[in-house]
Amino acid sequence: MREMSKIYEHIYDLARPHLNTRNNDIHTNVAYRFALRLLEDEPGDPDVVIPAIICHDIGWIKLPEALHSKAFGPGFDPDLRRVHEVEGVELAREILRSVAYDPHKSREILEIIEGHDSRLEAISDSDKIVKDADKLWRVTSEGLAIDAEWFRQEPEEHLHWTAVQIDSWFFTETGRQLAWAALEKAGYTP
Repeated sequence: MREMSKIYEHIYDLARPHLNTRNNDIHTNVAYRFALRLLEDEPGDPDVVIPAIICHDIGWIKLPEALHSKAFGPGFDPDLRRVHEVEGVELAREILRSVAYDPHKSREILEIIEGHDSRLEAISDSDKIVKDADKLWRVTSEGLAIDAEWFRQEPEEHLHWTAVQIDSWFFTETGRQLAWAALEKAGYTP
């Protein structure tokens, strides 16, 4: 991960063992880069956004891998999706305490993690950035390939399904623009 301060590096080192499932190590690196990019043009607190994006999916480690693909994507089970958010909050709370992170910022980070997938509205500008950085993974070549395989869709079918979601997925104009640019780069034509 590039351009990371010592405290963020420490948080990432503590989160890393929880990212060894579901391609979350790759996903987190991509989402981190998108979060940095979004922070360039969108309002948000880096001291909330960066720890939240690092820890947002660590709860997947608590859900059996056989259930992962049923917890998101087309036809997902919302109860399963909630498990990774709730478990992620507990793991992130431990990580943030262990690095003596600012309690006020920790509360917002945990609130963001608690609903980063299930909550349909954003609770803050920082939450908008986390939600968009998380979703932007899905329009990268890595995300498209991995998700198409998980959802048992042909790549072209998955590319078109993803394109239909763009306007409802993103909270920031920058996020939407980055998503459309990535889809065009991946070969999407309307």
